[in-house]
Amino acid sequence: MNIDDKDTKQQYVIRYVAGLIQRAKTAQYIAEGFTQERVDELSTVIAWDTAGNDDVVAELAELALKETRLGDYDSKVAKVKKKVRGVLRDIKHEKTVGVIEENKEKGLIKIAKPVGVIGALVPSTQPEMSPILQALCSIKARDAIIFAPHPRGKKTTLRTTEIMRATLKKYGAPEDLIICAENPTVQMSQEIMEQCDLIMATGGQPMVKAAYSSGTPAYGVGAGNANIIIDETADIKDAAHKIMLSKTFDLSAGCSCDNSIIIHESIYEEMISALKSEGGYLITTLEEKENLKKAIWPNWPTDHALNRDIVASPIENIANIAGLSIGKDRKFILVEESGSGANYPFSAEKMCLVIAVYKYRNFSDAISTVNENQAYSGAGHSCGIYSKSKEHIMQLALQTHTVRVVVNQPQSYTNTGDWTCGMPFTGSLGCGTWGGNIASENIVLKHYLNTTWVTSPIPSSIPTDKELFGDLKKR
Repeated sequence: MNIDDKDTKQQYVIRYVAGLIQRAKTAQYIAEGFTQERVDELSTVIAWDTAGNDDVVAELAELALKETRLGDYDSKVAKVKKKVRGVLRDIKHEKTVGVIEENKEKGLIKIAKPVGVIGALVPSTQPEMSPILQALCSIKARDAIIFAPHPRGKKTTLRTTEIMRATLKKYGAPEDLIICAENPTVQMSQEIMEQCDLIMATGGQPMVKAAYSSGTPAYGVGAGNANIIIDETADIKDAAHKIMLSKTFDLSAGCSCDNSIIIHESIYEEMISALKSEGGYLITTLEEKENLKKAIWPNWPTDHALNRDIVASPIENIANIAGLSIGKDRKFILVEESGSGANYPFSAEKMCLVIAVYKYRNFSDAISTVNENQAYSGAGHSCGIYSKSKEHIMQLALQTHTVRVVVNQPQSYTNTGDWTCGMPFTGSLGCGTWGGNIASENIVLKHYLNTTWVTSPIPSSIPTDKELFGDLKKR
């Protein structure tokens, strides 16, 4: 679109976004009259026309890989097929129209209503998957949604949106229930956040902070930095295999991949050997470690910004940048670390095929390492453990500031939902107040809804002081 000479860029963006909002509101007004059967149908056919169509999945995976240069083709195909089906399974039988809950004993009725127009920030790491998952929930809730893609993934998100809009048109629903902003900029994303009714902010921390400061209600996500404990009771071979699967999926593009592993001293050497058998390369000299650090954080210690060329990049590229000679059969890099915080950058989220390795003696020390690492990077996001000890599992869960504790499972598969766990499928992970978020759970269908509570009189049930205070009066 051309900008008139008399127009300022800011005024143009404001008017452009206002036009998107108006289109979305018009479509959402129609959707507000949809029946439960209608939204059930639309969410199902959108899932089928995307994840159920192998040609579409392949097209989007190829486009995402070409445009973003992040991750790998097979992982992108797999995650779209699984996550879209998973979200559909989770929401398929959920009621989102009219009365959704009634408690006669308490005299309460709960009615579901749409929130209106959602502004969704789409990360460059998930430019194809995130829009589909969010569109499913938005349509099911009778909302309209406007995607503000990351510039690095704008073509992929636009194409994904075009496919879903074609499905809406085919089934006689307003296409403008799903809109993608073209030629996105930071200013445009900011304007969408200010003009919409609710923000779904999935992406980098600066954009999430902007969402919270926009004046519009927002669900944001925190930074990832999954720390995994392997205790002396763990199945070592199983743990090593699952860590490899988790770390290498989509070349560590996801925020849930294993960034640090913390191993009990009694099994340390055996675990390292098992990880090598799974394709790990162990850094053995200080020079190698320094070169790797420089490759990941080129300006450290001046700033801790990651090198974009190593993020979700093939292992051979990382090795070339770091000047490492590793075998062609290697899949990820292990680097031993002993500290946490700004002076130990490997303790942070790395977004690449590199895992920091710690050794611990007492389990309390392992928990301290998790907490110290995540206080520096990834607070509230997730941690994991490979163990047969229920005591250790609960100790980790009780003593860490984290929303998700993954037990004996691949971290990056499990956090966002998998067929072998009970976590809800999603592409957005709330990290609680620890991570600067309002939600300490996976962002799912209920977060796309408003609810009206209807309360009717019930028999009075005033408790006695004895019931409330027990024997306090006698003290």
